Amino acid sequence: MGHDDETMVTTPLQLRSGVVRGMALTVVDGPNVGSSRRAVGDRLSIGTHPSNDLVLTDPFVSRFHCELVADEERVRVRDVGSSNGTSVDGVAVVEAWLRLGQTLRVGHTQLRFDARDEDESTVETATQTELGGLVGRSRRMRSVMAELSKAARSDATVLLEGETGSGKGAAVEALHAASGRARRPLVVVDCGAIPENLLESELFGHERGAFTGAVSARTGAFEEANAGTLFLDEIGELPLELQPKLLRALENRTIKRVGGSASREVDVRIVAATNRDLRAEVNAGRFRADLFYRLAVIRIVMPSLRERLEDLPLLVDAILGSLRAPPHAVQALRAAPFLERLAHGEWPGNVRQLRNHLERCLVFEAPLEVEPSGPAAGAARGLSVDASVPFADERQRVIDEFERRYVTDLLARHGGRVPEAAQAAGVHRVHLYRVMRKHGIRP
Repeated sequence: MGHDDETMVTTPLQLRSGVVRGMALTVVDGPNVGSSRRAVGDRLSIGTHPSNDLVLTDPFVSRFHCELVADEERVRVRDVGSSNGTSVDGVAVVEAWLRLGQTLRVGHTQLRFDARDEDESTVETATQTELGGLVGRSRRMRSVMAELSKAARSDATVLLEGETGSGKGAAVEALHAASGRARRPLVVVDCGAIPENLLESELFGHERGAFTGAVSARTGAFEEANAGTLFLDEIGELPLELQPKLLRALENRTIKRVGGSASREVDVRIVAATNRDLRAEVNAGRFRADLFYRLAVIRIVMPSLRERLEDLPLLVDAILGSLRAPPHAVQALRAAPFLERLAHGEWPGNVRQLRNHLERCLVFEAPLEVEPSGPAAGAARGLSVDASVPFADERQRVIDEFERRYVTDLLARHGGRVPEAAQAAGVHRVHLYRVMRKHGIRP
């Protein structure tokens, strides 16, 4: 890897084998009738792309069509943005729990789902409850820690997927710290925060005079991360025209600066992260299948806070410790009634939102109620109107108040990432920036 003798590998976590509900699929009708596949681990993906666990040749099946996900007790099926949808026993679903013997239809193919105790699949989990900044005792989180620990032993490219605030950044830091590159740079590029016209230069660097304003040569992130780790955050925001250039860099481990002709060798370990399901992006034509295949050598899905509520006590302890909360505040925020209220929250911002909530509790010196989210919350926070003032004036006041509240909440839900927030809201990011400037809102 080109590292010196000072490079030190952190001792990996101790692992143990556990079991999840076994699952298997058999094609009972369609072009691949008779084919079957048992899950190895807790996921089983279906589609025509060769990276799936069950590969079908049905032309009405998407490249990445759906996947089965198991825990200790149940198995669910989730459509990943397929063109023709997924149905269970004739009912179209986006996500649904499965029962033994049910029939799935994808395209013109029917599959029978089987799950028996004797078919349980083995999944390795960490025996510890911490890895770097990650904490958790739930099986899902300990499975993630085990995957990260194993990935750290190689230089394989890793793709982290998960909702905003689910801990992808902490996972990257833990992976880097446990790897043989720990003493080398960890360079971060947020693909969603850099203007498209500057992103290529940010990644690959540029030569003097390459474009207007390039008064001197500049080293890009690939060169800065040489012998270390390059973290490409929000990789799902990477423009289509840049994706072939990133693919070539990944395959050849060489780059060319913008405006340059010389190829430069780089020795980097790539970790990418996204809050999108890139398989659905591939189906929609917004992300190249070959680049996804190259990024997802090791694919790790970070669970949402809703999927690991049993980790709340550990998370609260860790967050209060990092905030240096005084003992009396820790006692109040570790009380069972408060933890119970936390467990009933929706947490669309996941661990990041939990941290913000606990910080507010410390500021106000009280265990505050968890703010509701979703449409009901919007109604509960309804705007008041004053009919004693002229219609036009009051209308403008209400619009301004709506814009302030909406944009503030929108940015909070998307971690301050304006491109992502604009897409979720269905507006152009230029318009979102304009509204932010109008009301003095910062991401």
